[in-house]
Parts: sequence; C-alpha cells; structure tokens
Amino acid sequence: MGLMLGAALLTGSAALHAAPTNGAGFVYTGNEGGNSISAIDLRTGRVKATPVSISPHNVQTSRDGRLLLAVGMVASGTAKHGAMEGMGHGGGKRMRGRLLILDTGKMSTQSASAVEVGGAPAHVVIDRQDRRAYVTNAGDNNLSVVDVASRKVVASIKTGAGPHGLRFSPNGHEIYVANTGGNSVSVISVAASKEVSRIWVGKAPVQVGFSPNGRRVYVSLRDQNSVAVIDATRRKKVATIAVGRNPIQVFATPNGRFIYVANQGSEAKPANTVSVIATATNRVVATVVTGKGAHGVVMSGDGKRAFIANTFADTVSVIDTATRKTLRNIKVGKGPGGITFRSAAR
Repeated sequence: MGLMLGAALLTGSAALHAAPTNGAGFVYTGNEGGNSISAIDLRTGRVKATPVSISPHNVQTSRDGRLLLAVGMVASGTAKHGAMEGMGHGGGKRMRGRLLILDTGKMSTQSASAVEVGGAPAHVVIDRQDRRAYVTNAGDNNLSVVDVASRKVVASIKTGAGPHGLRFSPNGHEIYVANTGGNSVSVISVAASKEVSRIWVGKAPVQVGFSPNGRRVYVSLRDQNSVAVIDATRRKKVATIAVGRNPIQVFATPNGRFIYVANQGSEAKPANTVSVIATATNRVVATVVTGKGAHGVVMSGDGKRAFIANTFADTVSVIDTATRKTLRNIKVGKGPGGITFRSAAR
C-alpha cells in the first residue's frame, strides 16, 4: 500500500512526437507490453512515456482529471500483453496485482502510490466523487474497492467468473461488470456494495458501455464476434449485433446515437477495424480501418474524436467521428490496450 515507484519520466529527446490532432486535452494509454504509460497532448501531438513497475492493462482518469489510475500485474511477474482477456475462473491467484495512482500534472512515478489488489487485475473505474476506485480481479472473481484518499482496499465484492471490463451507470448507482470467464454481466449496487443481478449475455464478454441516458448497455462478446444489448431497466439482453473479429472495448458517443466497437482479432491474425453501431437500429453503419489489434476505445468530451489503442501496432488511431475516417496513427509504447481521455481544463 502506498509503495513509491522509482522509475523516471521520459522527457526531452526521449519523448515521441506526432502531428497535432486539432483538439485539446490528453489521451493516456496503458502499454502492457512495455511496462509504461503514454500521455498524448492533443494540442501539440507530443507524446511522453512514463515507465511504471507494473504491466498496465487498463488506465482511467479521475473525474476531476487530477489523477490517473492504472492496473496490472507487477512487471517482473506478468505474462505477455493481451493475456488478460483469456483469464477465466481460478487464474492468477498466486500473484496479486497493483493499482497505481499518479498525479496527471506531474506524471512522475516518484510521487505515485501503489495499492495491492487481487489476482490478475484487469480494469478500474472511479466514482463521481473521486473517492472510491473499483478494480476487477479476474483471478479472484471479485472487485477490490479502494479508498482513494487512504490508498487502501476497504472492501471486496463477489462477481461472476473472470471479471474484466466494468463501467458505472450514468447515474452512478450501479456498476456493470463483464465476466469473461462466466459469459455474464454482474450488476453491482454501489450503495449495497454487492452483486444484485447477473445477466447471461454470450461468449466471453470483455467490456460494457452505457448509453448516456443509462437505458441500454452494450457488451462486447469476444468469442462470438458480436455485441450484446442489455435493457438496463429490465436487466435483460434484448439484442445481439454482429461486428468484426474478436471485439474488445466499446464506447458510446456523447449524443448516444452511436457505439464504437474495437475489433482486435488475434495475435496470430490481427484485426484492424472499428465497427460503428447506430443505436436507433442496432445495426453497424460504418467500419473504420485503424491499426492492428484495435483494442481500447475512448471519446473526446465533445464527441468529435474517437481514440483507439492498437495493441499489435503500438499506436493510437485518431478517428473523426463526423467523417468516420482515421486522421492519423500516433506511435505510443509497446502493447497499448487501456486508454482514457482527460480534458484540457483541470
């Protein structure tokens, strides 16, 4: 708990550069294959890399933009990148992972904290008040609840087998968790701090994404090449939509009209596309070419850009959501998967 990390920030000539993206804010990637976090300044296009003591599978900024959270196994004991999606029931129990908490203003590992969580930690989310973070532990079939101020685990919540991606409902009352090993989604009551429902969705769900109004939840089904649609009021699957090969992350546009789905494929046969689903019809209306191994998805605050972490290309694709075309690919660290956005204002 609160372990200080010793690596230094790469700056100056060690930083990578890319063309400006005609936007403002920052995009961060967790580079699981390179034990680092990349920060892209969207105004200048400059990229800085911060080496860390874990192999970060997922990253998430706090609501106020002051903190960056990253989860993964300690670097010396982590399998090759991409292994997290394969974690099922019982995997990874011998080793415990870490939640890193960094200051986005400094991005210095010298001032970072590390909190020990469960086995094979996959994703992290943080509540509206930036008080508690929730980490999925694929090896332990539960969530670790972390008090951000004290940097301590204060509770654990049981889920289905192999919990992976998770997100808060827009009203903050529930957390939906994709159980990759259990073919289900756990519904967690935040107030009760327990699972209140489990929804069977299809083969190997990896991540969930809410519509902005909270009425629908979209779940990537990696081994089914499709996305399940859940009616959140009834807590019931109501549709399945065919997308590209081995979809991983999903993200809704701010207006709720479209869902962006990253199709990763496999390491032996990478895919390089994003499927765009129209929520009004539950149909794919566009397919955007990105880099190899499209994995992570996040939107800018205004919805004008989508950012895709390409695991096998070591890049981030910048998509213009109006034209649905990739504007450029920005080089980041090795094996980027998790991705998050922070606005320029703090």
